[in-house]
Amino acid sequence: MADNENTFLTANNLYNDVEGEAGKTLDLEQNQKQNLVGIIQSRFYQAEDARNTDERRWLKAYENYRGLYHKSVKFRDSEKSRIFVKITKTKVLAAYGQLVDVIFGTGKFPIGIQETKVPEGELGAAHLDINNPSVGLESSIPDDIGNRIDNPYDVGYEGDGKVLKAGATFGKGMFSESLEDQVEDNLVEGYNPNPQVLEISPAQKAARRMEKLIHDQIDESKGSSEIRSSLLESALLGTGIVKGPFNFNKKLNKWDMSDEGERTYNPLEVRVPRIEFVSCWDFYPDPSATSIEECEYIVHRHKMNKSQLRQLRNMPYFDKDAIRACLVEGPNYEEKDFESQLKDDARQDDYQTNFEVMEYWGIMDAEYAREVGIKLDDSIDDLDEVQINAWICGNQLLRAVINPFTPYRIPYHAFPYERNPYNFFGIGVAENMDDSQQIMNGHARMAVDNLAMAGSLVFDVDESALVGGQSMEIYPGKIFRRQAGMPGQAIHGLKFPNTAPENMMMFDKFRQLADEQTGIPSYSHGQTGVQSMTRTASGMSMLLGASSLNIKTVVKNLDDFLLRPLGEAFFQWNMQFFEGSLDVKGDLEVKATGTNSLMQKEVRSQRLTMFLQTAQSPAIAPFVKISKLVSELAYSLDLDPDEILNDPEEAAMMAQIIGMQNVGQNVGSEAELTSEGQGPMGGLNGTPAKPQDLGPTGTGGGNIGIGNVPVAGESEFSGTARAIAPSS
Repeated sequence: MADNENTFLTANNLYNDVEGEAGKTLDLEQNQKQNLVGIIQSRFYQAEDARNTDERRWLKAYENYRGLYHKSVKFRDSEKSRIFVKITKTKVLAAYGQLVDVIFGTGKFPIGIQETKVPEGELGAAHLDINNPSVGLESSIPDDIGNRIDNPYDVGYEGDGKVLKAGATFGKGMFSESLEDQVEDNLVEGYNPNPQVLEISPAQKAARRMEKLIHDQIDESKGSSEIRSSLLESALLGTGIVKGPFNFNKKLNKWDMSDEGERTYNPLEVRVPRIEFVSCWDFYPDPSATSIEECEYIVHRHKMNKSQLRQLRNMPYFDKDAIRACLVEGPNYEEKDFESQLKDDARQDDYQTNFEVMEYWGIMDAEYAREVGIKLDDSIDDLDEVQINAWICGNQLLRAVINPFTPYRIPYHAFPYERNPYNFFGIGVAENMDDSQQIMNGHARMAVDNLAMAGSLVFDVDESALVGGQSMEIYPGKIFRRQAGMPGQAIHGLKFPNTAPENMMMFDKFRQLADEQTGIPSYSHGQTGVQSMTRTASGMSMLLGASSLNIKTVVKNLDDFLLRPLGEAFFQWNMQFFEGSLDVKGDLEVKATGTNSLMQKEVRSQRLTMFLQTAQSPAIAPFVKISKLVSELAYSLDLDPDEILNDPEEAAMMAQIIGMQNVGQNVGSEAELTSEGQGPMGGLNGTPAKPQDLGPTGTGGGNIGIGNVPVAGESEFSGTARAIAPSS
């Protein structure tokens, strides 16, 4: 037995193979199934008890976001106002908007795949070995038995009956295979000193093919909307959770034409990866863990109706008899305390029609298996373990399989808005400004109650000075009858002091503290009013740049805890389950750069543009690979180089065409100039024209310009004496 062999996986008495599926199910007896269900339920209750403190934090954050007072909040009878100023909602939505803008602002999902510095399994750089060319690449050769083999890159001759495909070149070939595929065995690692030799980067091409595939899979599964839902919950509750990628059988609508000319619906199912948003309220991690990597198990709680429960029978490895038993037993869903508080009204469902389904992902070792009641052979090492996935509903075990992913991983990704290093769940915007929100609410209520008193008069009435039996109702034109002979004023109006300005000053002060606590200043989400720093565009730019430091930290958490693990999980899923050809060989190491690559692309494109301008110098141009530079520039601008750039052969053809067009334009312009220069006498240039007399001022008879200055004695000189005509 090999030293690293997992004895759990080689124990034949523990598993069953399922026809048509690549995974394995646990072979358990009925009592063992009941024991497994009991252990999963006990672990769920442990995780539920450990999460009570976090649930209270989330409830308070949700109430501040919705502008609701908790049921435990009591008001005095003198407090008439119940207003709730929802500054928390503004801050949460501002943080959510900034995250969405940073991540999805480019219109491209923020997962980038690139080759490592030293790629393994693929060549980092390669060129064609022209010294040892591939036999048969340029001509047709006989095979071992004397038959002629047509070279796909031999264009043939006129009249041979062969038709080139549209856009066929020597680089692309006549058929589907490219020149790179044909000469793959003749590629030599490294760069060639001859700049005329074609050079490629197989590792880079493999990474970019994988990136395009992952982006296409995420777009088709609507992954962007799932990520947005998790971003909102991370800003509100402090943690966002995404599940996946996991196998999903997608139904493609397809219609076939019958022999009679009628269309028949024949859908096609394909296996694709899918991700989905998981709410914090339904996620129960290992109480002793502070991250997904440390979790020995997690429990995902589902709320399903009858139709959703029936649909589970169409998924792999689910026990149809157990699902049927659950439907016979009836609904078993019970609302938790937090669910009743999350409802906007106090309604209670008299009749529950939903089922509670637990999805369990965890480790099973020898001790765990013995608790279930599985009899283990002595050959099984106590140090070995496997990961299992089990679904339970009530006392029924719906599914129990070995973790199908290679390498083993729990398909959940939890990312904090603000990380708490001693807790699994993070801290959100609402929790950070909880104190400020409560104080702002208190001062706003005090200001409104005070204005209710200060805004109206309170009357002091001396009833002994008034005639009895009168109504004390006040209205314009009211007349009170006084007792005859009673001195003094019978009615006095009292005005209470207005303390609303002081209360609003405290309100504004704690709103500024909320800006400090959340790191989201009010001017970044549209606060009105002109301040000294916001009077100019440069001052506003400085403030917005400083305020973005906090959101960059959040984006970094998103990159480390979600985007990079999700990109790696998609890469591993495609390597294991993708049904098509990936053209990725060996253990190609890739890394998901996430938002870092997006934030650096703008700077990278600017630098590439500057270098391209520098490369126009005749002294530098011979040392620069222009085709490689233009390809990298297109990629930095989120353009596909394969779609918009010509290969070297096509580029040479286009350069020749453009050169011929320029030559034609030059010949036409020269002919036009020659025709304009024909003289009237039939000679080449005609009779030479008489030189133009510039005159004394050098302007050719004009009145503006500089010329020779007249001197004394000339007629134009102002000092020359002139004869004066006699007056009549």
